[in-house]
Amino acid sequence: MDLWGITDSGKVRKHNQDVFQMLSNDDKNIAVLVVCDGMGGANAGNIASELAADAFMRYIKEEIESLADDYSQSDIAVMMTNAVLAANTEVFEKSLEDEEFAGMGTTLTAAISTTHGEVVANVGDSRLYHVTEDNIVQITRDHSVVEDMIERGEITRVEARRHPSRNLITRALGTGVYEPPDIFFIKMNIGDTIILCSDGLTNVVMDNEIQTQLQSGATVRESCEDLVDKALERGAPDNVTVVILKK
Repeated sequence: MDLWGITDSGKVRKHNQDVFQMLSNDDKNIAVLVVCDGMGGANAGNIASELAADAFMRYIKEEIESLADDYSQSDIAVMMTNAVLAANTEVFEKSLEDEEFAGMGTTLTAAISTTHGEVVANVGDSRLYHVTEDNIVQITRDHSVVEDMIERGEITRVEARRHPSRNLITRALGTGVYEPPDIFFIKMNIGDTIILCSDGLTNVVMDNEIQTQLQSGATVRESCEDLVDKALERGAPDNVTVVILKK
């Protein structure tokens, strides 16, 4: 497995509230990737995303070390759910400590790749796509105002890209006592790719452009760099984070 990630503050924002982390355990043939996009002001957003990513990875690392050899995808799903809940608790409790941090939160999208398949966890509107030889599929569902409007038939996906409420999310870690993630199961084949990204990418780069890049034969590092560069060329009004794993 090859993996790489890049984050950039973009062309407008002074602070980068995006955070990503990666972990590869060769002994167990497991890779872990997580992207968090903070909200709640410069300092609070930074803290929320960092706390969530750190707490998630800390929990996952400990669990992987004690993982039985006969583990299943269901075991991974439970592990990820508990890791997200731990991250939520850490951010929420921090938000209560200081008025400066009140109301802060963060998205969290994560994937664990194993020999049995991949498990994906998501809260918020950071996304994960699965790209094969001839297709791209958005695995996660955005927890956002415009996604709900699309499902109700009030706007189209094209209209959603320019809708004034496109940056409003309906779920985030740290905003309540209990925030379980959506869980998805996929199976990557050799040559397949998954990409985790913040909305700083998907607001300015189309799905078909992501697909073309990941099918271009470029390395995962080159694809990360090229996609971030494309977002920057288009003004990058938000922080941009891209994390890629190729099997």
